[in-house]
Amino acid sequence: MLWARVFVLSVLTTLLILTFSNVVENTEVPDSSQPADAKGTSQRVFMPVSDASNFFKRRNRRSSRYYEIQAEQRVKIAANERWREHNEEQRSRRENYAEEARDEINERTRETNEQVREYHYDGRYPRYYWSH
Repeated sequence: MLWARVFVLSVLTTLLILTFSNVVENTEVPDSSQPADAKGTSQRVFMPVSDASNFFKRRNRRSSRYYEIQAEQRVKIAANERWREHNEEQRSRRENYAEEARDEINERTRETNEQVREYHYDGRYPRYYWSH
């Protein structure tokens, strides 16, 4: 409960200091001796609707060069995609060829080993199959 009293006291002290500081004295208060020019101020802040719409139309309009750049980028992206697909297809073909070649070599090696075992088998010992 003591901390609550300390907190309230510090807030009140800060508020008192801010009230009597120079910050409050330096704020600008409108001078009432001169009449306010409401029409001039509003003309500087606001603009006619036609000018505002023209402003936004000009801001949203893109040059023809922008559309040319966009078209060139789409063409480049499409060409890169075709090139990527081509490379992927070539890689797939090479992998399939290499796999078939490995399988064929392994089959030939297995057949050769089987033939060697058959040739050297003398019937005294049971066969030992490497592939099982």
